[in-house]
Amino acid sequence: MYAHQIMARKVLSTTSDSTILDAANIMLKHRVSGLPVVDRDGTLVGIITEGDFLHRSEIGTERKRNWLATFVLGPGKWAEDYVFEHGRKVSEIMTRAPVTVAEDAPLTTVVELMEKNNVKRLPVVRGGTLVGIITRSNLLRTVASLARDVPAPTENDDQIRRRILDEIERNAWCPLGLTVIVRDGIVHLSGVITESRFRKAAIVAAENVPGVLEVHDHLCWGDSFSGYYLKSPEDQELEEKQAH
Repeated sequence: MYAHQIMARKVLSTTSDSTILDAANIMLKHRVSGLPVVDRDGTLVGIITEGDFLHRSEIGTERKRNWLATFVLGPGKWAEDYVFEHGRKVSEIMTRAPVTVAEDAPLTTVVELMEKNNVKRLPVVRGGTLVGIITRSNLLRTVASLARDVPAPTENDDQIRRRILDEIERNAWCPLGLTVIVRDGIVHLSGVITESRFRKAAIVAAENVPGVLEVHDHLCWGDSFSGYYLKSPEDQELEEKQAH
C-alpha cells in the first residue's frame, strides 16, 4: 500500500502569520497534536506541534540557561530561544522544513520515517504542496504489517476509495481526519464524528458507491469540549470478544 491510499485528504492547517493562540485553539477544538503550516498557495512551510508549547513564558517554563553554554554557543542561541519562548506568531515557534513523504511512498517508508525522526504525523506533499497527512496510529501499523503479505489494493479499489472520499468530503457532516481504506471492495472508515447521525450518513455514502461489498465502521465519537471519546460500536464489540 502507498501513502495516498490511507492519507487524510482534508487537512487542518494554519499559516505562518497566524497567532499561536489561533493555532492552539484549532488543535484543542479538533483534538489534534500538530498542524501543518502552509503559505497562501498551499505550499508546506513548516509544522507546529504540542511540543512547541512546552517552553513558554506564559507558564514559566522557559529553558534554563547557564553562562557556560552561553559562552560556548554565543548570545545568538539565547536570542533564538527568547523568540521561541515569547513569540506570538506561528512562524516564530514552528519547525521549518518538516519531515514529509510523497503520496506514492510505500507504507514501509512512511513507518520508517516516523520511527527514525520520532514524529507522530507526516505531511504528504506533491511538488511541495500539501495534499494530505498521515498520523501514527495502531491502524497505520496494522495496515503496514498486512501490506507485506496481502496483495496491494487493485486499481478498482483506488477508484472506489476516491469516489467515497469525494462523496463524503463535500458534506458538512464529513468526519474529522477521515481515512478510507479499501481492499477487494471491503471498506474501512476511520475518523472522528461529533454527532451520532454523521456515522450513518458516512456509512450510507460508502455503501452507495458501486463496487463496495462491505463497510466497516471505525468512526469514533468525540466531544471537543470535554475531550471524551467513544470507539465505534463495531470496534467496541470486537474488543469485548477479544477480551473473552
